Amino acid sequence: MAYLTTNPATGKVEREFETITDAQLTAILEESEDCFRNDWSKRSIADRAAAIHRAADIIRDEQEAIAAIMSRDMGKLVGQAIGELQLSAAILDYYADTAAGFLTPKPLPDAPGATLHAQPLGILLAVEPWNFPFFQLARVVGPQLMVGNVVIAKHASNVPQCALTFESVMRRAGVPAGAYSNIFATTDQVGTVIDDPRVRGVTLTGSEKAGAAVAERAARNLKKSVLELGGSDAMIVLEDAPFEATVMNAMVGKMNNAGQSCVATKRMIVVGEERGKQFLEAMTAAMASLKAGDPLDPATTLAPVSSEGALQGLLRQIEAARAGGATVTLGGSRIDRGGSYLEPTILTDVKPDNPVYRQEIFGPVLTFHVVPDEASAIALANDVPFGLGGSVFTADLERGERVALAIESGMAFVNGPTWSTPQMPFGGVKNSGYGRELSQLGFGEFVNWKLVAIAPAGAMPPGADAAG
Repeated sequence: MAYLTTNPATGKVEREFETITDAQLTAILEESEDCFRNDWSKRSIADRAAAIHRAADIIRDEQEAIAAIMSRDMGKLVGQAIGELQLSAAILDYYADTAAGFLTPKPLPDAPGATLHAQPLGILLAVEPWNFPFFQLARVVGPQLMVGNVVIAKHASNVPQCALTFESVMRRAGVPAGAYSNIFATTDQVGTVIDDPRVRGVTLTGSEKAGAAVAERAARNLKKSVLELGGSDAMIVLEDAPFEATVMNAMVGKMNNAGQSCVATKRMIVVGEERGKQFLEAMTAAMASLKAGDPLDPATTLAPVSSEGALQGLLRQIEAARAGGATVTLGGSRIDRGGSYLEPTILTDVKPDNPVYRQEIFGPVLTFHVVPDEASAIALANDVPFGLGGSVFTADLERGERVALAIESGMAFVNGPTWSTPQMPFGGVKNSGYGRELSQLGFGEFVNWKLVAIAPAGAMPPGADAAG
């Protein structure tokens, strides 16, 4: 497995990094275990919070330089990269601020003398993707380091400079070696880490295939895993949805990060034939107006996809959709310029027997559907193996909530695209995975909720009165 920065805007390899040796991996595991046992877990919450706050400050102070690294690694528009970095810093600050409350022992009101204590587990392995290279790390590192766990991170092979930059931020903030470690590991070495008895949990964001492999191996070792996998989020547009605001939200939901997001709007479902024509026309015009260019240029509105391999995969999906009877209403081809650029694409007439109907399309490709009524919209939204996010647009908020609850997903938004903040739990159901990140739920995923029950000195054992 090669760790390469291949700039998607040019197709040129800029930097290459060697994978670690088995001896180096052994040393990192030993260092992590020693740090957990003898340093990080023993520090006060305030000491841990100070380091995490400093990391957030460094990210904000250096956001322009880090954003440029993100653009070179995976092609993100520089403005969107800065937005990701600001969110990442906010996540770190959120957990540094809230950990003391989350970790406060909780008496059980119906069980006198019984209290729940949150204790760290030990070393966690985080396997993370390329599409949001700082956000994905921050939403693991923030809660887990504040709990007192330590983290070994295996980042995607195409964002090595982001991986090293994040590790540098942690170290400069005062997070010691062993509390956070980046590894340029092979697939076999990842398996070795999961098998190691000192590693107590695994979290992965990635594909269904990767998630299944990691979950199976973790289960064989009786270790907890959290998986955030793919999505094919539906955006349901009801008859009374405000037109202009809905189109604007659809563009943000679809085109953030060039559509390379698990929670991107991948299927737009409009109720009503006439409204469907209006929204299709508007979305076609909006997506066609995007301008490809250097992602470091603030005037660029269409970034490349992450790699040549990603581009070729999208082109194959578009061709399979076309061969299966879909209409390519907009785009569908590679843009004639250097780098891995795809025309913004809209597919219509995608029927249930089409090869892409139930697939995740990870890029600037939208499937557009028109249905006769609300029930049909809900049925179509749920007719995929995924259940990550979804959205509903309507002027009737009570109706919007009812439809949102009917979508089979871990998250659903009314009058906004699926989005992420530190305070809201993030995760899905069905083939989109299990477990939650962010909010208090994410904080508690890798914690020993230890029960301590105290009885008065000299108390008789339970049931002694009945036995007597």
